[in-house]
Amino acid sequence: MDIHVRLLSKKDYADLRKSMSKAYHGIGGIWSKENIVDLIDIFPEGQFCVEANGHVVACALSIIIDSKKTSIEDSYLEITDDGKFTKHDYNGDTLYGIEVFVHPDYRSLRLGRRLYDSRKELCEQMNLKGIVAGGRIPNYYNYADEMSPRVYIEKVKRKEIYDPTLTFQLSNDFHVKKILKNYLPGDSESKEFATLLEWNNIYYDPNARASSATKQTIRLGLVQWQMRLFEDLEDFYDQVEFFVDAVSDYGADFIMFPEFFNTPLMRPYNDLPERMAMEKLAGFTKEISERISKFAVSYNVNIIAGSMPLYERGKLYNASYLCHRNGHVDQYRKIHITPNELKYYGMVGGNEVKVFDTDCGKIGLLICYDVEFPELGRILAEQGMKILFVPYMTDTQNGYMRVRHCAQARAIENECYVAIAGSVGNLPHVNNMDIQYSQSAVFTPSDFAFPNNAVKAEATPNAEMVLIADVDLYALRDLHEYGTVQNLKDRRKDLYSVKLLK
Repeated sequence: MDIHVRLLSKKDYADLRKSMSKAYHGIGGIWSKENIVDLIDIFPEGQFCVEANGHVVACALSIIIDSKKTSIEDSYLEITDDGKFTKHDYNGDTLYGIEVFVHPDYRSLRLGRRLYDSRKELCEQMNLKGIVAGGRIPNYYNYADEMSPRVYIEKVKRKEIYDPTLTFQLSNDFHVKKILKNYLPGDSESKEFATLLEWNNIYYDPNARASSATKQTIRLGLVQWQMRLFEDLEDFYDQVEFFVDAVSDYGADFIMFPEFFNTPLMRPYNDLPERMAMEKLAGFTKEISERISKFAVSYNVNIIAGSMPLYERGKLYNASYLCHRNGHVDQYRKIHITPNELKYYGMVGGNEVKVFDTDCGKIGLLICYDVEFPELGRILAEQGMKILFVPYMTDTQNGYMRVRHCAQARAIENECYVAIAGSVGNLPHVNNMDIQYSQSAVFTPSDFAFPNNAVKAEATPNAEMVLIADVDLYALRDLHEYGTVQNLKDRRKDLYSVKLLK
């Protein structure tokens, strides 16, 4: 599946109409092609859609109003002028949400959250006060005989009642300003009631016109994974999804799991030789990477799925999967195989070193032992890497310290951030995986714009937890141009160089 948010275009109308008809089946209220063309003409940057495998399956439409001239408590038909949109004012101060809908076949993917996030980003970029919108309460018909809309809304707020629309909007930081009557004629589920919702832009500056449109602060979520035995594969997925859910709730852009985090699934094969047991585990890799890719899409977070064994044409690799939140999946194969990986499993190294393009910029991936070879980090830095992710697995403290100190060196010499994540605890009944030692962390360059010890954040040693940290890409740019020392610029290329041979 390939999913991404983009601006709506006029040629999307056929898809938009099909999805909207499915979303509002039995209610009506389909926008005409003329309406959509008018909206795109007057305010193209305010019309968002989600494209899935080449088709528009969700959409958010909006205009800008001037809150001094147009009251947000005016009726929907008044503000939209019955589809003429004459109240749109590009110099206004408030984004008015006309429409959000998601094709019912795609609602499990949380596409609505992506559209809301795009609107919020637009508000921040255009320096608008906030967003106002009307929202249906489609579960109200089940309670209409028992309570008023006001009581129903209060119970939804207190989580005593679940409403698929209002619960979602409240979870996205909207609050209810007013109850609207006769909002959408024919909406029998909501009994034609709706909520007037508002979201406030805390970065709004009345003395400024617009702010930067470029996302430069990236939030990382590292899972310090407790090795535990699982009853079956679904039990493993439950644990993975628990962490994805938790980290995505913090608005993270990336979540990373450790190297070989799925090795508890080797327990049923512990009586086999180590190589055969690892091959059995590799049999799950395709299914696991596909399942985690679905989590990336539905929770809207890029996931680095630690690493897992990959069996291909008689060779066993240690592979990591970068599951983008748009549905795309990239793969990286560990270059440097440790003596134990060779001795017990006969693993071989990969042959490709490259950065990956993400919606947060260029990142690099190295697995554990790889980070102890400075050439790899330098090659990635020359390709534009800003954040290096290193899933690792170490059984002793001295093994961990090798990974840690080398990761810190890579951050300084390549003027980038380095995030490392490992496993903790014990894993009986799985050969060669019995003990773990970890302290996950995010490292920075060493200069005035960064922490004095060049450590942005670090986990508690040997405790299962999630580490959340924000990294500023602007600080890397400034370091590169104005740093106390400039490692990348000051290299003596007349004497030496690092380059790929393939």
